[in-house]
Amino acid sequence: MTLKIYNTLTRQAQAFEPLEPGHVRLYVCGMTIYDLCHIGHARMMTAFDLVVRWLRASGYRVTYVRNITDIDDKIIRRAVERGITLRQLTDEMTAAMHQDIGAIGVLPPTHEPRATDYVPQMLSMIGRLQAKGLAYQTPGGDVNFAVRRFEGYGRLSGKSLNDLRAGERVAVEEGKHDPLDFVLWKAAKPTEPADAKYDSPYGPGRPGWHIECSAMSCELLGEHFDIHGGGMDLQFPHHENEIAQSVGATDRPFVNVWMHNGFLNVDNEKMSKSLDNFFTIRDVLKQVDGQTLRFLFIRTHYRSPLNFSDAHLEDARASLKRLYTALDSVPLEPASEQDVRDIDWAEPHAAAFKAAMDEDFNAPAAIAVLFELASEVNRSRREDQARLLRALGGTLGLLQDPPQAFLQAGAGIAEAEIQSMIEARSQAKRERDFARADHIRDALMAQGVLLKDSPQGTTWSRV
Repeated sequence: MTLKIYNTLTRQAQAFEPLEPGHVRLYVCGMTIYDLCHIGHARMMTAFDLVVRWLRASGYRVTYVRNITDIDDKIIRRAVERGITLRQLTDEMTAAMHQDIGAIGVLPPTHEPRATDYVPQMLSMIGRLQAKGLAYQTPGGDVNFAVRRFEGYGRLSGKSLNDLRAGERVAVEEGKHDPLDFVLWKAAKPTEPADAKYDSPYGPGRPGWHIECSAMSCELLGEHFDIHGGGMDLQFPHHENEIAQSVGATDRPFVNVWMHNGFLNVDNEKMSKSLDNFFTIRDVLKQVDGQTLRFLFIRTHYRSPLNFSDAHLEDARASLKRLYTALDSVPLEPASEQDVRDIDWAEPHAAAFKAAMDEDFNAPAAIAVLFELASEVNRSRREDQARLLRALGGTLGLLQDPPQAFLQAGAGIAEAEIQSMIEARSQAKRERDFARADHIRDALMAQGVLLKDSPQGTTWSRV
């Protein structure tokens, strides 16, 4: 079966053929690295890690670029607040990101460019746009892209220029020819630190966000490449603007397939610090192992909205345990990368799994095949079926731990101690010491024990 991918640009699933036979070039917008990554970021990076893993399992060579935005207003403010340089802040946060996403099995990209290392390429692209009359400098020193001079703006997001103008609620910024025009180069402000300013033909300043991704992707993948991905929230204006400036500068098609992952909600509401439902990856990994979090993400189709909750985490852990329990019933040597290469795709379970993944990376349907195969393993205790179960899981970044290591995680705390801590938490709640009660609940969750409160009392279960 031919791999089909849903293309946001055409709004349909289409057969995928890379521009260069056997080689897929993929760019995904990465993090603006001023703080710890949250679970919405984790969902996005896991989605495209899954894409890369499946492309490679399908025999493609993949050049995967995921950038780091390390120059931005938020980065500047945070560095100034902390009294450190921009590089110190972004180095610290990049290291934290690598640690956190590594814990959920996200593989490193082929290239991880930092925006500040590609300023010359950005300035070159801006110069080409200006020479073609698609960019202009304002009296204040900014350089803007002239949106109305680019035919086809709005095609990716399905927005017309008239619709966009009708939605305007702000006055035109000084020097802009049109409210829709976006910045390519931002003139430096006198109050900004020296390491936030770069020399340019337009005066000291820094690149706009949109031009960063265009310059880095074109430099590392070529002016025309296969797949560009990111969160649904980037479709407009970021990706729309990337298309305009990239095609405008090169007079070539930019990207063949645009992919966008769905939003993540927490308890059916948008994640927000103001709603007190905002979680970093590090927050969640204090409560549950990284593989369970990964499983929670990929058992929902990457384009669908995903609801995050304690109950869903508990269910994900229990489901993953079922698969590991099947593997635990058959002795196997340690997992290796060769296992995936040795899969016989003609075997019925493998063929069904492949058919699901080839249908726009339908991981939920593929996981259903894993459970069918796990049931077979439980009945037959056949080594070849257990090996296939583990290998297919490996294409998703799952089931590679020794089964007992996963199954025994969180099982060390004794029941008597759990009951004692529950009683202490109940006492704290009676005394209205809710901070202490929450601390006890979190401490139990960190050891794999989930509490459920009801009018009848508190019950617990291991996750």
